[in-house]
Amino acid sequence: MVKPILLSLSFLFLLINGSLARSQFQHQLQQNECQFDRLQALEPDNRIRAEAGEIESWNPNHDQFRCAGVAVVRRTVERNGLHLPSYTNAPQLMYIVKGRGVLGTIFPGCAETFEESQEQGREEQGRRPRSREEREREEQGRRPHSGEEQREREEQREREEERGRGQGSRSQQDSHQKIRHFREGDVIALPAGVAYWSYNDGDESLVSISLIDVGNNDNQLDQNPRRFYLAGNPEDEFQNQTNKRRGSSSDTNNVLSGFNPEFLRQAFNVDQETARKLQGQNDQRKNIIKVKGQLDFVSPFSSPQERRRQEQWEQEKQREEQRHQGRGRDNGVEETFCSLRLQENIGNPSRSDIFSPNAGRISTLNSYKLPILSQLQLSVERGVLYQNGLYTPHWNLNAHSVIYALRGRARVQVVDQFGNSVFDEQVQQGRILVVPQNYAVLKKADNEGFEWIAFKTNENALINPLAGRTSVIRALPLSVLQNAFQLQREEAQNLKFNREETLLLSSSRSSSQPRVAAA
Repeated sequence: MVKPILLSLSFLFLLINGSLARSQFQHQLQQNECQFDRLQALEPDNRIRAEAGEIESWNPNHDQFRCAGVAVVRRTVERNGLHLPSYTNAPQLMYIVKGRGVLGTIFPGCAETFEESQEQGREEQGRRPRSREEREREEQGRRPHSGEEQREREEQREREEERGRGQGSRSQQDSHQKIRHFREGDVIALPAGVAYWSYNDGDESLVSISLIDVGNNDNQLDQNPRRFYLAGNPEDEFQNQTNKRRGSSSDTNNVLSGFNPEFLRQAFNVDQETARKLQGQNDQRKNIIKVKGQLDFVSPFSSPQERRRQEQWEQEKQREEQRHQGRGRDNGVEETFCSLRLQENIGNPSRSDIFSPNAGRISTLNSYKLPILSQLQLSVERGVLYQNGLYTPHWNLNAHSVIYALRGRARVQVVDQFGNSVFDEQVQQGRILVVPQNYAVLKKADNEGFEWIAFKTNENALINPLAGRTSVIRALPLSVLQNAFQLQREEAQNLKFNREETLLLSSSRSSSQPRVAAA
């Protein structure tokens, strides 16, 4: 009991200390990569078609992604599809664009807290439909066998009985670490090296967009994204772009495929056939597989009513957190390591942090709302602009911003430190634009509106607006504005006081009707 606790505490200590800052070497690399004259709204460069879905990735060697130190993947999982267990070399944030599903994470040293009772295990075993292999074995058992075949069957039965005795009473029971249900609008945080799997148990395709923060100090390798699969015969999501996979003598790509089969057989105490299957030999299903029947696991969500109660509880919890916000940060004791909260929904309009009836709404997620983000050094912004709505010109003080267009389209302009326009184009659904730290940016939705998700490379990313009630211009004295821009006093007053909104602006007033504040 002591060893698992010590292991989990050690892992937590490494997680916290390893994420305090990005390494100086990687930081210098990123600075050297942020030298460009033009930005681009990018589409995926690589696609993998699997048995039950599709994986699309953007080239991580593109200047924009090298500057931000990130890689991006879009994943579509069809109904009843399972994304195989894997882990990455860097922290990642996942946003659920559409659909719902189930997530399983495996934290080292943590107990298997989801388990079925012995009675339930026996009942499930009794009513579980037999597989074709089981039926064939039973049929073969009725047929007469030669002496050699009979001896082989007896030896096999003895090995199975021996394994059963070793497993004891738990052989008929399933147990595993915590299962999390997610839905559209959820943000899921996954630390580096933590294995996870996901499953689409909904009625439509499950679409997610994931950012892998390869520039994070938790990644002790280079800046190439790496995904380590634990099962199957998957393709490398970035194989065509990184060109790092050389000298492979095997057609399989999961971690276990590189071990000697005999060593695997001994390590897992299984037969040779099972060891061969662990290595994914002759498996053509790739990264996302179709589940036969329906995935069965222990879960507290036994009915749609239970799901609705959970959603209501989450909403009440969110309101409670908002009431207590500002009374002090989490001290690290309220959340135990093995029950870390990994997800938060920011798609619900009622959770918006900024709302303008005429312009749109914005929701932010940082380490104050989701404490694990303080270890990952990442945060998220979810924005909606209504028809012709304007997101005030601003810059990100302490983070790069990786913008993914969810729906609609907008005119986006980005300006560098020399006053040069490095981007002035339409950004539409499915494209990504990286806005480097401190570059000024403006968004204006067209007639169909615009929705986006922005991943930011700081746990509490801050912006500084140029226009609006909380802007830099509003904070400057009138005399400074007059002299800096060569304005008359009345012009300076209009510039400073004409906007009472904060970040989201409706269509501008006519210049013939200026609003002048009292002197």
